[in-house]
Amino acid sequence: MSDSTEKADQVPEEVEEQAADQQSAETGEAADSELDLPAQLAKAQADSEENNNKYIRLAAESENLRKRTVREVEHAHKFAIERFAGELLTVVDSLEMGIGAGVGTSAESLFEGSRATLKLLIAALTKSGVEQLDPEGEPFDPNLHEAMTMQPSDSVEPGTVLTVVQKGYQLNGRLLRPARVIVASEPAGT
Repeated sequence: MSDSTEKADQVPEEVEEQAADQQSAETGEAADSELDLPAQLAKAQADSEENNNKYIRLAAESENLRKRTVREVEHAHKFAIERFAGELLTVVDSLEMGIGAGVGTSAESLFEGSRATLKLLIAALTKSGVEQLDPEGEPFDPNLHEAMTMQPSDSVEPGTVLTVVQKGYQLNGRLLRPARVIVASEPAGT
């Protein structure tokens, strides 16, 4: 045989050896992966169990937070006026003392007691954010005042509040009740 024939015979042998090595490597990998399947399954199950536990904990925390929030909102609604009610108790006490002292007391002292009680009530309202609207002499504002009637006047500008029939009130800037007023109009002779 010639050298070229020997080389030609060797190439297929080398190719066959390489193919056999590759096949055995692939078979080994397949065998390794088959051996790893139980380990992979165990790892996947452990990961699944951990994620499930995390989900259960988060769901429980979420439910506890919801329940706590509902309780706090109910508590806030139930006791929202607690401070205001405490302030009104001094007014009640003052009225009770005035009624108790009313028998055999002069009208003037009853009047003074009523005035003091009104001051206590207005102070309690003010502490709770209630502002009294007494717009006499101010320009009429339809957002804060309710015009009961108009009256001609030459002493003030037209559109000015002449008389306050009933005071208005705001709670922290929100109108509770408009002031009922009589508004000045042009004098009759003009």
